[in-house]
Amino acid sequence: MGLVSARLLVLCYLILLVGGLTRSQNSSVAPLRQSVVNVGALLAFDSTIGRVAKLAIELAVEDVNKNPSILSGTRLNVIMQDTNCSGFIGTIEALQLMMNDVVAIIGPQSSGIARVVSHVANKLHLPLLSFGATDPTLSSMEYPYFVRTTQNDLFQMNAVADVIKYNGWREIIAIFVDDDYGRGGVEALGNAVESYRSKISKAAFPPYANRRRIKSLLSEINLMESRVYVVHVNPDSGLIIFSIAKELGMMASGYVWIATDWLTTVLDSSKATDLDIIKGVVTLRQHIPDSDIKTSFMSRWDNIIQKENTSFGLNTYGMYAYDSVWLVAHAIDQFLRERQTISFSSDSGLPRANASVLNLGALKSFVEGANLLQKVLLADFTGLTGRVQFSSDRNSILPEYDILNIVGSGPHRIGFWSNYSGLSVVAPEKLYGKPKNTSFTSQQLLRVTWPGETKVRPRGWVFPNNRKPLRIGVPYRSSYKDFVTKDSDSGGVKGYCIDVFEAAVDLLPYPVPHMFIPFGDGVKNPNYSDLVQKVADNYFDAAVGDITIVTPRTRIVDFTQPFMESSLTVVAWAKETKSSPWTFLKPFTLQMWCVTGAFFVIIGAAVWILEHRLNTEFRGSPREQLVTIFWTEN
Repeated sequence: MGLVSARLLVLCYLILLVGGLTRSQNSSVAPLRQSVVNVGALLAFDSTIGRVAKLAIELAVEDVNKNPSILSGTRLNVIMQDTNCSGFIGTIEALQLMMNDVVAIIGPQSSGIARVVSHVANKLHLPLLSFGATDPTLSSMEYPYFVRTTQNDLFQMNAVADVIKYNGWREIIAIFVDDDYGRGGVEALGNAVESYRSKISKAAFPPYANRRRIKSLLSEINLMESRVYVVHVNPDSGLIIFSIAKELGMMASGYVWIATDWLTTVLDSSKATDLDIIKGVVTLRQHIPDSDIKTSFMSRWDNIIQKENTSFGLNTYGMYAYDSVWLVAHAIDQFLRERQTISFSSDSGLPRANASVLNLGALKSFVEGANLLQKVLLADFTGLTGRVQFSSDRNSILPEYDILNIVGSGPHRIGFWSNYSGLSVVAPEKLYGKPKNTSFTSQQLLRVTWPGETKVRPRGWVFPNNRKPLRIGVPYRSSYKDFVTKDSDSGGVKGYCIDVFEAAVDLLPYPVPHMFIPFGDGVKNPNYSDLVQKVADNYFDAAVGDITIVTPRTRIVDFTQPFMESSLTVVAWAKETKSSPWTFLKPFTLQMWCVTGAFFVIIGAAVWILEHRLNTEFRGSPREQLVTIFWTEN
C-alpha cells in the first residue's frame, strides 16, 4: 500500500509539473531581461582623436553601469577594436567586431572606414553611431543605419564661408588631404563660397604625404594670386603644413590662414604645441555650452590624466564619444522597457565558412535593429555636449562653432557661429530665444590678429609672380564712341570710360598690369549682358564701359559706383483696378486744392466786377465796349 501511494504521489507531481509548464507557455509572462548587452567601438587607438575617445568611452561605460536609473539589471559591455588608422585594417576589424553579437557600433572614427562599414551595417541592420566621421557626403539616404553623433562638416564649411564673406575675400585656396574626409569637406566649402560669388581653387595632397611633397605643393600655391588659404586636413599631420609654410615665408603679413576644427583638436589634446608656427591663424572648434556636467567631467578628466601621468587633454571629439555611449544606452534602455528581445539570425546571402576565409557566415543580422535605430533617432536628453537630439535629416539640431584666433598666449575666441544667428559675439544658446537673424548686417566678430602680428585686415590677394595681366573686356560698338571705342591709330582702346579707369588705376599704391580686349565687331552694338556674363565666367577679369547697372547683372558680378548719368527718365502709365468719381482730386493735396480754389474765386470776382462795369457805364456790343475802354485809357 505504501509503494502504490508513493507512485500515485509522483504521478500527481508530474501531472502538476506538466500543467504548470503548459500554463507558463500559454501565459504572457515577460521574457527575462538581458543581463549583458554588447556594443562595439571602432577607434584608431594611436591617433589624436582615438586616444581621447578611448578613455572617454571607458568613463562613459563606467558611469552608465553605475547609474541605477538606466539599464537596471543589464550591464553594458563595450568591445573595442583598433583600426590602426588604416582603411583596410579598419574594415577587417569591423567585420570581426560584428561577429560578437553587438547591437550597435560606436564609430567608425574615420569617414573612409565609415563609408565601407555602412554597407555591411545596412545588410546586418546594425546602427553605427559615429562621433568622428564628419564627411557631408555620408548621407542617411544612402546609409540608413549611419548616425552622425558629432557635427556635420556641411555646417562647419558654411561657418568658414561666412568668415570669408564677412572679410570680403573673393578668391580662396583650399588645401586638403585627398581622401573622403578632405574631398567631402572641400566640396561643401566650394558650394558655400560660390553662393557668395567667391571663387575657390583646390590644392590636394595624398594621405601620409612627406615633407618634400607638401613643400612642393605650398611653393606652387605661393605663386598664385590668392593669399587666403583654408586648411582641411587630419589632426595627426596638419601641423607639418604650417611648419613648412613658415619656412617658405608664408606666415608673414598679407597672408590669411583659416583652419577647420582639426587644429583646435590638436591644441586641446596636446599642451606642448609650438604656437609660434600658427600665430595669426583663424580656426574653428565645435561649440560645447558651459554646464555643470561639463565642468565636473573636465575636472574628473584632469585628475585621471595626472594619476596616469599622460599628456593628452580632452577635445570635443572625446566629449561626443562620451555622449555616444549614453545615446546608445538610452536607446537600449527604451528598447528593453518595451519588452523587446535581442536576437540575431544568420543571413543566407552571406558565404558559409567553407566558402570564405574570413568566415563571413559568422556574421548575423540583428533582427530588431530597425527598432533600436528608431530609439536612437528619437533620443532627447542633455549630455556632456549639450542637448542631444536629431533633426529630420539626422544631423544635430544645434550646429554651433566657436571662432578662434591663435595668438601668442594660445587660442583667443573672437566669436561664434550657428545656422540660427550666423557670426556673433554672443553665445548661440543666448540667441535662440530671439528671432532668427542671419542677415549680413547683423554679423559680428571681434578684432583679429593676423599673421605678421598685424591688426589690419589683409587684402587677400597679390599679383602673381608670373605678372599675368588682367584681361579687361570693353564694348566695341558702332554708336556713342565717345564713351569707349577702338583706337585705330594706336591699336588699343580710347574713350571717357577708359580715361576714368586709367585715372583710378594710377591712384593705387601698386602696379596693375592689364590689357583691354574689344568685345564686338564695331559694326553693330554688342550684347552687354553677354559681356557681363563673360566676366562671371572668368573669360574676362573685368569689364570697362558704359554698362548699365540692372538687377540681373548685379546677381552675377560686382559693379563700381556709377560715374556718369544717362539723363533718361522713364514714364510709365499707372492704371488702377478700381476708379472713383473723385479720382481727379488725387493729383493735388488738400492745401493745393485750397490755394487753387482761392485763385479761381479771385479770378471769378475780377471777371464779375469787369462785366458789371461794362454793363453800367457803356452801351453797345461787347466789342464796342472793349474798344471804348481801351480808347479812353489811351
